[in-house]
Amino acid sequence: MKIFAPARAGGLFALLLIGVLFAFAQPAAAEDYIWRNVRVGGGGYIPGIIFSPVECDLAYLRTDMGGIYRWEAPKQAWIPLEDDIAERNFQGIESLTPDPVDPNVVYAAVGTYHNGPSAIFRSSNRGDSWEITPVPFRMGGNEEGRDLGERLAVDPNDTSILYFGSRFDGLQKSTDKDNTWVKVDGFPYKGLVAPTDWHSRAGLSFVVIDPSSGVKGTPSKTIFVGIADNNVHHLYRSTDAGLTWAEVAGEPPVELLPGQAQIDSKGVLYITYSNSMGPYGVTKGAVYKLDTKTGVWTDITPNKDTAAGGYSGYMGLSLDRRKPDTLVVATLDLDESVGDSIYRSTDGGAHWQDIRPLSKRDVSSVPWLLWGGNEAKFGWWITGLAIDPFDSSHIAYTTGATIYETRNLRDAEKNQTVNWKPWVEGVEQTAVLELASPPKGAHLLSGFGDLGGFTHFDLDQSVLMQTNPIFVNTNNIDYAERAPNVIVRGGTHEAHAKVRTATLGYSTDYGKSWQPLYAPLPEGYTELTPDKISYNFSDPYIDSHIVTSTDGKTFVVMTPGTPVLTRSQGKRWAKVQGLPPTGRPVPDRADPKLFYAVDFDKSIIYVSKDGGFHFSPLKTVGLPPDIKADQPHWREAPWPLIARPGKKGDLWYVSKGKLLHSVNGGESFAEVKSDLSVFTFDFGKAAPGKRNLTLYALGTKEGTFAIWQSVDMGKSWVRLNDAKHEYSRMFRCIAADKNVFGRVYVGIDGRGIVYGEPKP
Repeated sequence: MKIFAPARAGGLFALLLIGVLFAFAQPAAAEDYIWRNVRVGGGGYIPGIIFSPVECDLAYLRTDMGGIYRWEAPKQAWIPLEDDIAERNFQGIESLTPDPVDPNVVYAAVGTYHNGPSAIFRSSNRGDSWEITPVPFRMGGNEEGRDLGERLAVDPNDTSILYFGSRFDGLQKSTDKDNTWVKVDGFPYKGLVAPTDWHSRAGLSFVVIDPSSGVKGTPSKTIFVGIADNNVHHLYRSTDAGLTWAEVAGEPPVELLPGQAQIDSKGVLYITYSNSMGPYGVTKGAVYKLDTKTGVWTDITPNKDTAAGGYSGYMGLSLDRRKPDTLVVATLDLDESVGDSIYRSTDGGAHWQDIRPLSKRDVSSVPWLLWGGNEAKFGWWITGLAIDPFDSSHIAYTTGATIYETRNLRDAEKNQTVNWKPWVEGVEQTAVLELASPPKGAHLLSGFGDLGGFTHFDLDQSVLMQTNPIFVNTNNIDYAERAPNVIVRGGTHEAHAKVRTATLGYSTDYGKSWQPLYAPLPEGYTELTPDKISYNFSDPYIDSHIVTSTDGKTFVVMTPGTPVLTRSQGKRWAKVQGLPPTGRPVPDRADPKLFYAVDFDKSIIYVSKDGGFHFSPLKTVGLPPDIKADQPHWREAPWPLIARPGKKGDLWYVSKGKLLHSVNGGESFAEVKSDLSVFTFDFGKAAPGKRNLTLYALGTKEGTFAIWQSVDMGKSWVRLNDAKHEYSRMFRCIAADKNVFGRVYVGIDGRGIVYGEPKP
């Protein structure tokens, strides 16, 4: 966008000023937009971290729903490598491996869920771009068993050869650097091609190639493959470059499933075991090593004393490539009151040191990791575990919430403190459920899956989690348009809370601090305790939606059976009368006495003119005769009825992608005709020279689901995100800034919150 400097002559200046205003009023093209992340920092489960074996300071992350990241040492940040990928099922990474010879080459097996497309990615520029090979074998990068691995392996002696241990279709092989794949017919375990019981099967858990069994330029002869399905033999070996395979004799008890494995320079194969594919549901495990030359197995499990912390599984594993016989392993699903841990051995597992008691975590850069307490947890689901092959004191591990690294691991040998910090700069691996951008106060209020929610006054700063109460999921947020210091939120209580926790909260200081709010228990709820209501499932009381009137004085809560309201911040409650069974209140954004609701069965609008106490039907015209399909049945789905800020009786309704508009409080609607099928939208600041607010939508045009802007109240739309910012098209929610024209916030499954604004 070109902006002219003001001229001295008055007439010319006026003409130029008109030109500038006209330019600003035009919708911005996608190439004129800059996209960034709202900083949370980490945030989700990352099953694997993998260092390049041939170049210092080169590492990759594979996430379960947020794509691939590469560590960029000069920038001291992780760089997302899949933002230009449009396929939504390619964000879950089943396995990843850097080339063992060429540091520029990296491969990844991608496929979030088994019922979607899958592919093997190859890059010759460290993931800056990808060559994509679609494959018929299915993957589950965000399913059970995503902690196993690595399933994908490159032959270090002949890097044109790759193996992939699939979930359902046996062992796969490529002999041309990922251009084509064929099933290894000689491998005994054929897998389950039609994954009808995918919940109980993980298939092949790892492929390990012994580099000492070949010479450069010829295929390695010895290959080990683990199988993490029940009631089968769990370890096979080939000694003729994959032509024939045999069971490895003497393996651990059959109820233990092999999870991760690595082989050292002496030919010793180390394997972690659990009695479930993980990452949850594990109650027992072990660590074994196999001398591949003698065939002798040794149980080297670190902690077998139930009194010292209980049995657990084991998953995370890494060998120190600079110090023979030195390795680390991590527990999996140890008793929650104890927490998971990392053990280190310098003598091949004969003796172990528990690293957790020596550890200190500094989370000042990512303060939400305190989770409302005084100290961050050491971690859980520690399945990504890696010692830097170029620095024995540098180790990193992933958890269900973050990545930690330390540069002084070897101080543990002297029983000195091991200092950990979050290693998450650039990583935003979260699922966003709800966004709101009020006209005053914080730029953004957010609701997350697993992390509760945040109040961002600074978009570039990681902040404390919203507390009092802490939610696991924040399902809805609302603010008072005329008193935006008042905010309400509803969500799912903490899974393992020992006492009843509120599932509603309110703030009177723009979201800086919160107070719990307890709506009356409906009929049939004699007692509410965490052991009565299952965590993260659709209990109607936990999922009660809450809204506030535009002056912030009335809260309305959709409790099961009969909704209730309070005008005393929960001290007293009254029942709401006349609300249709399928409706929920939508406050007018100008008049605090007005609330609206949709009757999806009758295709009409209900209105309350007394602040939400009583609702009555209107003789609505203009809505489609059948809008039953518009009714959301999932707590995280956008609501189709939206009130325009600052204008009494101005309502908008989304029906099967069509945008309908009412200027008389729902008495009549007229379609706003356009070529965009709208999923959900929000109002932002008007463009310079425009009176009406700007609309921002998630929607589909010509088959492309994208982020759109309209400066003419929905009649025409331009796309804001370009081909470099596809974000797998996993857009879930949207909020527009009320104070900055052009700024829009979008919640994405797996990539956190992104916000776009015009280039300066």
